[in-house]
Amino acid sequence: MPAPGDQRLPERAAAGHGRAFVSYAVLAALTVAAYLWIRSVGEGLAPAGAGTHAAEGPRSAQPIPLARVLLALAVVTLLARVFGGLFRRVLGQPAVIGEIVAGIALGPSVLGRISPAAQDFVLPETVVPYIGMISKVGVVLFMFLVGLQLDPRLLRHHTRATVAISHSSIVVPFLLGASLALVLYPLHAEAGVSFTAFSLFLGASLSVTAFPVLARILIDRGVQSTALGATALACAAIDDVTAWTLLALVVGIARMELGHAGWTVLFVLVYVGVMLFAVRPLLARYFAYRAARRRGALSHTDLALVFVALLGSAFTTEALGIHALFGAFLLGAILPHDGQLAESLRARLEDVVLVLFLPSFFAFTGLRTEIGLLEGGRDWLLCVLIIAVATLGKFGGTLVAARLSGLDGRSAAALGVLMNTRGLMELIVLDVGLDLGVITPTVFAMLVLMALVTTFATTPLLDLVLGRRGFRPANGG
Repeated sequence: MPAPGDQRLPERAAAGHGRAFVSYAVLAALTVAAYLWIRSVGEGLAPAGAGTHAAEGPRSAQPIPLARVLLALAVVTLLARVFGGLFRRVLGQPAVIGEIVAGIALGPSVLGRISPAAQDFVLPETVVPYIGMISKVGVVLFMFLVGLQLDPRLLRHHTRATVAISHSSIVVPFLLGASLALVLYPLHAEAGVSFTAFSLFLGASLSVTAFPVLARILIDRGVQSTALGATALACAAIDDVTAWTLLALVVGIARMELGHAGWTVLFVLVYVGVMLFAVRPLLARYFAYRAARRRGALSHTDLALVFVALLGSAFTTEALGIHALFGAFLLGAILPHDGQLAESLRARLEDVVLVLFLPSFFAFTGLRTEIGLLEGGRDWLLCVLIIAVATLGKFGGTLVAARLSGLDGRSAAALGVLMNTRGLMELIVLDVGLDLGVITPTVFAMLVLMALVTTFATTPLLDLVLGRRGFRPANGG
């Protein structure tokens, strides 16, 4: 017969879940109320109407020789490898930081200033749209890999403290970013862009944490299985899901007229429900059956099925008005992560995506990043302000929540540093914003610099705050 104390355990658990639900409801209500106040202030501001949105299509009616595109891809891939290796071995930074810098170096901010003729030879204007299209396909494949890497166990097996920390690291930078829009909107917003879209996008862009880069930093240190490493991965996973959901809402608002926004949200919810409750079980049963027959090996037919599902999911979300990236990410997240399926898919896709496709995205981003657009001290002060607000939001929000959740000061500070990592995920978000015309090339350049500074600072700051001390096994041993 159970002891009286054992009988009270379910009641205590239910009470704990009830208190957690009330806390999250209050947090959500306060966040919405704070944003609505910011929006009411910002709606009275007029955009500057400055800046020219980057063109998307080919700039010449002349056919582009395949040789020019192949040469550009070869140079971009080689330079990305060289810069990535230098940053990893010499500076102790993740290789992706060097690859991003290589892309910017090929653009107007560096090579274009040093030798416009050399830039025109390597990446002529007529080739840029084709590099851009290749890069977008690469980013869709990369977002599929990100979803595939997002182990659902990180979302299921978490503590209330982890959820509180991750939500604070989203809410605080989001509200600070939306508040920052009060300063940037009248100075650097395109005419015709609403304050709502501008502020929501700025808030979402400052809320992003680069889960793949953070995971790579922890793996390189061999601490991904420690208590702090596991907490950081779980928080970043929850951050990714929340931030991408928020960005999907922003894209839907920016793309659709207000009268259609409700239908867009409804269709997206229906689609997500179908993917979670119909497609996911079917895929799980199919691949379990195939694994039993082929001992886990993926056939070409299996791979073709995954690609068809990937492209179909990306097409659907693009058609719904929230960008193809979200469909690719969603399919990767719902595929079975146990067994050899996820590992086999990563093994087959990761190398070609990371080595060939992503450098083209970095080059395309570099061509769109014109640091020279930051004119005078005012723009540079605004850039410093963006970096400070982004860091304060992520680091400060995480630090305070972690301390309130019981972490010691050193571990809480280290977690704040890790959550401030943005990297490639931030560039993908910014690319979406520039494509939609929500932000100008000047704001794009400022936010690219912010992404580089915050990500570059992660490794040295982590060494300064924690080093390898304080990393304990996740089981507490």
